[in-house]
Amino acid sequence: MSPDEIHGLLAFLRHAERLKTVTRTCWTSAGTQESTAEHTWRLGLFALSLRPWFPELDFGKVLAMALVHDLGEAINGDISAVVQAGAPPKLEQERRDLRQLLAPAPERVRAQVVALWEEYNAAATPEAKLVKAVDKLETILQHNQGRNPADFDYAFNLPYGQAHTASPDLIARLRAVLDAETAARAAGDRPPPLEWRQG
Repeated sequence: MSPDEIHGLLAFLRHAERLKTVTRTCWTSAGTQESTAEHTWRLGLFALSLRPWFPELDFGKVLAMALVHDLGEAINGDISAVVQAGAPPKLEQERRDLRQLLAPAPERVRAQVVALWEEYNAAATPEAKLVKAVDKLETILQHNQGRNPADFDYAFNLPYGQAHTASPDLIARLRAVLDAETAARAAGDRPPPLEWRQG
């Protein structure tokens, strides 16, 4: 790596730090607004936790895709799913933002990240389909677990991301559990308790 590439890589990483402060319309169990970086971390953990049930997938690619899937949000922030439902798709804006964020990075880094991001958004490969599904599941999990504002619309989660979470069977079964939790939260029940089990 040349000195220019080193400086470019560090500049890219400094700009990517913004994801630590970009907030989403999710709330944590502590009542703070979730950042995109926090969502990305648990998405990666969620995906990694599924690895034993998907041995045929390339989990290096799965985790890399999870890591970069919302990277463009460092420029103009997150657009919540509720807002997206009634607005033009955010894909083109996020693509421009990703390219802007990556501008100082070495060309090989730019090419790798853009290829992963495009693969995720096309949702055509088995790895991309899994990450897309888990992205939806993690969002619903956070909505159900969060200490949300009184007017939080839990019912929105019931149709949210259905096209990406209907299969395979394990994803559909995870979705069914989360949908039951969503219905309970919409009915005014408290979030599911954290359960600690010693094995």
